[in-house]
Amino acid sequence: MRKQLCDALMLRAPNPNTVCLTGDLGFMALEPLQNAMGPRFINAGVAEQNMVSVAAGLARHQFEVWLYSIAPFCYARPFEQIRNDVAFHHLPVKLIGNGGGYAYGVMGPTHHAIEDYGVLLCLPNMRVFVPAFDEDVGESIARAATLETPSYTRLGRGEPPPGYTVPTYAPWRQLAHGSGGVLIVVGPLVGTYLEAILPLADQQRPNLWVISELPLSANPMPPALISQIVEATRLHVAEEHVAQGGFASALLLYLAQHGIRVPEFHYLHARAHHFKRYGSQRFLREQSMLDAPALLALLHKK
Repeated sequence: MRKQLCDALMLRAPNPNTVCLTGDLGFMALEPLQNAMGPRFINAGVAEQNMVSVAAGLARHQFEVWLYSIAPFCYARPFEQIRNDVAFHHLPVKLIGNGGGYAYGVMGPTHHAIEDYGVLLCLPNMRVFVPAFDEDVGESIARAATLETPSYTRLGRGEPPPGYTVPTYAPWRQLAHGSGGVLIVVGPLVGTYLEAILPLADQQRPNLWVISELPLSANPMPPALISQIVEATRLHVAEEHVAQGGFASALLLYLAQHGIRVPEFHYLHARAHHFKRYGSQRFLREQSMLDAPALLALLHKK
């Protein structure tokens, strides 16, 4: 999604108040943006805490500030500065973290981001964007640009099946219809499921929804989804995030607060920071039982 990110930010580059900061990352992707923005493209070096504080200062002086790094360095290293300098002052700094979830695979748990949006959504006025497909990035950036509050965009790798036509972006989208319950997926993980779900018979195929904006308080559930949950015998949620503080917890709380009946519930999520072996994102999803075969086993379960 880095190319699409660069394309989206290039549209904002002509604005003299737009500034982009990077923590010595973005090589082989953001060079066109660097050339277009000149001195307004700032490589802050390996100094993420300082970078966030500088971003907060620029935002306070009415600059439109975009801050880019790989996901763990975007939120984990400078969390105190995000909390104290950005969120507590309601400053619209726009954080962009590349490689959410297990995307950095063999780099190990220090480079994974499986608690990112859960942690950040604890902060006041924070908004989160999790584009599911490459085609979603431009609209996610455009929406983040309009906010007067801080935001975090979690980038991953769009993985739609070959030949799949990505529907127009919306915070909630239904990607498949069926009679096999309801499945809600956060962000690009949904692409790994589509190829497995679409060929299923109607009785086994779930109503598949993808959510790309959080929290639920800013992005309420569509009435059609609520109706499907009420009528379903099973509700499945999948996210490449730990269970604690994840979307599923927020969803169940939302349903309880609104008096909505919850059917039999199943949850696929990131199960650990450490495994016995290192591996790719695909391998770590398998270890977490987040992959398509694990989902199919759940859907076929009597």
